Amino acid sequence: MPINKILVVDDSTVDRMNIQNIIADAGYDVIAASSGQEAIEKATAEKPDLIFMDVVMQQMDGYQACREITHNEGTKEIPIVFVTSKGQKADRMWAEMQGGKALVQKPYTPDQIIEQINNFK
Repeated sequence: MPINKILVVDDSTVDRMNIQNIIADAGYDVIAASSGQEAIEKATAEKPDLIFMDVVMQQMDGYQACREITHNEGTKEIPIVFVTSKGQKADRMWAEMQGGKALVQKPYTPDQIIEQINNFK
């Protein structure tokens, strides 16, 4: 599956912009959301090819947003990569149980973000 459009979800403007810049510099179209609810809305409306999602966010965390996206008929095929400071084995297992396809631990390098994109091409 070609990857063209990527949704970046993080309630931290600095973290969101950092990933957006890495992805845009690599030549991909980037859309952004600053909350779990906005992520669900953008995933439904924009149909991105891949989603990078923070876990710890206000109101709705990344796990809950992931469950909503992966249980929706129109968005269930979109792979979700969690980007989080939670990197223990239990965190990775829980992320997978919620429907996530991968997990990148903060702090990350641009190469780690690009590697994840390449994994889904």
